[in-house]
Amino acid sequence: MLKIRCSSLSKIMTEPKSKTEKLSVGAKTYVEELAKEFVYNFQRVVSSKEMEKGTLVEPHSIQLINDVFFTSYVKNTERRENEWITGECDIWVPGVKIIDVKSPWSLATFPATAFAGDNKDYEWQGRGYMMLWNENLFEVDYCMVNTPDELIRFEDPSMHYVDQIDPSLRITRVIYERDLSLEDKIKEKVEAAREYFNQVVETIGLEHAA
Repeated sequence: MLKIRCSSLSKIMTEPKSKTEKLSVGAKTYVEELAKEFVYNFQRVVSSKEMEKGTLVEPHSIQLINDVFFTSYVKNTERRENEWITGECDIWVPGVKIIDVKSPWSLATFPATAFAGDNKDYEWQGRGYMMLWNENLFEVDYCMVNTPDELIRFEDPSMHYVDQIDPSLRITRVIYERDLSLEDKIKEKVEAAREYFNQVVETIGLEHAA
């Protein structure tokens, strides 16, 4: 049964232009990609220098959070799922909140205010985590830490080396509160995506039948 990763939830949550449709054009395209991966038994791997940095420096970003807020958070390694979604959050503070750690590529892309950091993709990701961990708060922590030397290449190093900046200026927090009505919408969209997924898988089979 198809379950959507929290990190991909925003891809199916956009509303279609036509009221007679359950999924937007973009959502259908995404589900078609999932159906193709399922039928041909492969998984698309998307990579970029920004994503690579995020993976490499995540421990440094968590340490920055701990240093600034006098906490002792550790990386979560538990993956959870329910009937509709699956996900693995970055930090879980039991009974308090879920934290997702984002490590911007450079000072140019670092959001200096919560308003600038408000992001629908991350919001839907967090709403999925709040469902799975049954928490009422989700927090995105944008942590500006040094970019690894091997990734900077020909860019201006001053945009990437940030240890000289006050640590408190290098974290921007964006907070979202749980909304059960939006979780109901997630369930509806996943069920619609599941229905379309099955249609696409069947179509691929029929069109390639011997």
